[in-house]
Amino acid sequence: MRLITVSTALTIAATGLLSTPAIAATGLLSTPAVAAATPSVVYGFAWSDGAGALRVLPRRGAMKSSGGVRSWTLKALAGAKEVRLDYRAAVYNRVTTACDLVETEGHVALTKFGFGKTRCTPADLTYSLVRAPVPARIVYQGTKAVSVSEFLTGESADRTQRGTITRVNDTTFTFTGKTGTEKLGYVYTLAFNRATAKCGDAWLSGKPANADKKGRGTRACDFSAFTKALKSAGRPVPVELLYNPLRQEALNITEISSGA
Repeated sequence: MRLITVSTALTIAATGLLSTPAIAATGLLSTPAVAAATPSVVYGFAWSDGAGALRVLPRRGAMKSSGGVRSWTLKALAGAKEVRLDYRAAVYNRVTTACDLVETEGHVALTKFGFGKTRCTPADLTYSLVRAPVPARIVYQGTKAVSVSEFLTGESADRTQRGTITRVNDTTFTFTGKTGTEKLGYVYTLAFNRATAKCGDAWLSGKPANADKKGRGTRACDFSAFTKALKSAGRPVPVELLYNPLRQEALNITEISSGA
């Protein structure tokens, strides 16, 4: 297992990663002036953050090989701060054998470092980010992503907590629970359990028509109902949340009725 924490091109050079075609094709290292302004590298789960933009919380990455397939393990990086990047001109390297595949379908295209080698477009990355956060190694300069290279990663444990959530935008919120405050995202697969009579009702409007004895909503709704309801709240609201802290992904949100 090889542990890599990278912040400058000098450190990257020691791994040999700057010799990959994905970076060489950008021409960023072809002149002394640009080479002096060394690119940075971040490992983590990329999330959509508006048109042509992504956000990623830096993680510590370790490569491993099992059964001849290289994958990466990501762990928290102390003091890491979220990075927001424009990827509209970035090279996107997928682990799938074709750009338009949703899943690997049992066949992967990986470099010797375990990164995707199917070269795709920023539009393909946009489509990937709609479906799920993308585990990737991202080379960037300033606020611009140069390359986004997917890798395979193992599953991590989900967590259930009660706390409050506050809306950031239509795909992001902050959650405050016993472990502190975290920024989380969600995609169309989010499940939303409501205590209200209808999925389209404002947050906790009317009497709790669909709630168990602990005040937890029992009416099954979807991500669009959650987006609408949270926007209507206008304040932090209590929930029971199932989420994955490593991916920063909300999986199931349960509305909690007043007084529960």
